[in-house]
Amino acid sequence: MARKFFGTDGIRGRVGESPIVPDFALRLGYAAGRVLTQGGGTRPTVLIGKDTRISGYMLEAALEAGFSAAGVDVLLSGPIPTPAVAYLTRALRLSAGVVISASHNPFEDNGIKFFSGDGNKLPDSVEERIEAALDEPMGCVAPAQLGRARRIEDAAGRYIEFCKSSFPFSMDLRGLKMVVDCAHGAAYHTAPHVFHELGADVINIGDKPNGLNINDEVGATHPETVARAVREHHADIGVALDGDADRIVLVDADGRIYNGDELLYVIVADRLRDREVAGAVGTLMSNLALEQALAALGVDFARAKVGDRYVLEALYDRGWMFGGESSGHLLCLDCHTTGDGTISALQVLCAMRRSGKTLSELTARLSLFPQKLINVRVAKGFDWQNHVPLNRARSEVQAQLGSQGRILIRPSGTEPLLRVMVEARDGDLADRAARCLVDAIAA
Repeated sequence: MARKFFGTDGIRGRVGESPIVPDFALRLGYAAGRVLTQGGGTRPTVLIGKDTRISGYMLEAALEAGFSAAGVDVLLSGPIPTPAVAYLTRALRLSAGVVISASHNPFEDNGIKFFSGDGNKLPDSVEERIEAALDEPMGCVAPAQLGRARRIEDAAGRYIEFCKSSFPFSMDLRGLKMVVDCAHGAAYHTAPHVFHELGADVINIGDKPNGLNINDEVGATHPETVARAVREHHADIGVALDGDADRIVLVDADGRIYNGDELLYVIVADRLRDREVAGAVGTLMSNLALEQALAALGVDFARAKVGDRYVLEALYDRGWMFGGESSGHLLCLDCHTTGDGTISALQVLCAMRRSGKTLSELTARLSLFPQKLINVRVAKGFDWQNHVPLNRARSEVQAQLGSQGRILIRPSGTEPLLRVMVEARDGDLADRAARCLVDAIAA
């Protein structure tokens, strides 16, 4: 069935505009509750977590009421990272987990996504059943069957211990001075404690959320902020999370920024020290240099569509453990069922500790190719795949690039745009090639 509300990462939009309005959240809670209660059996319990946006209060209350009306018990964690909801849902043997967050978006946006009881993204089939239930009239179970709600006070503490357990017990972070940028988001009261309790000297920034400042010039989408703080404090390393703490960017003592491709390479190379790694999954946007560097290590590489959901699906299909996106969503399935910024940072720090090397040294064999990305506005319905001048130009450009570059053309999912990306070892060549393709589109 065609989806009306669920996208690749749940339901997301501008607060106050459908579907991110209280009456929809109420109906969504009820619809999801109805799906969870189908088939009888044990009374369902769900966990609702959120980031620090002011709209989280409104959506949390509406979802809670909807679940209660459907006869589903609710646990409320308050602000907590998205991966913490996935972990707690599984650890507490709950029916589902719900996250209220718009990740790296500004505070004016918000979203709702679900985890299944095993801590994974909700299967497509279940999301489709929830969408179908949204079309049904909303009701209410008998008074005695209404769901109860209570807060769990130790959610953050449980998650902190879980993160620490992903770091080898024989190691610590003593002697490491680090800056942790929490983006005024969900990890403001978890991530600094994780690194501090492992022995690091932690300097916190982006740790004072007020409901309106999430991702505002801080966090993974603004890595220059943590880079500046690392230099100011003469720190050894900086970690920048995004609003819901499922992605990271790292910077070294010189303020150099390392993206997801580089960090995935570091993690995979470290795992090869004591185990076989069959392969890793990136996306269509992952740098060609990453693919070539992993091949040099004897590690296969596969590309999925953009989105951590698709990376995860590809990992499951192949039985692999490691994957990620250039943006900093990293998946280490030997540690967690979903992307987790704090845990991913710990895996990189583990590699540094085990090798005694800096990030610069660990990535010395990976030199990312320059990428030139141009967004081209086109007429609605433009048949770019059968556009003769573009296809001719693609063939000519790819012949120039050979094995040392690639072309990616993909339509925007929300606007009449074509995204033209050329990647090459030579930055000037990438720039010329991209402009050649753009000219061909207009021909």
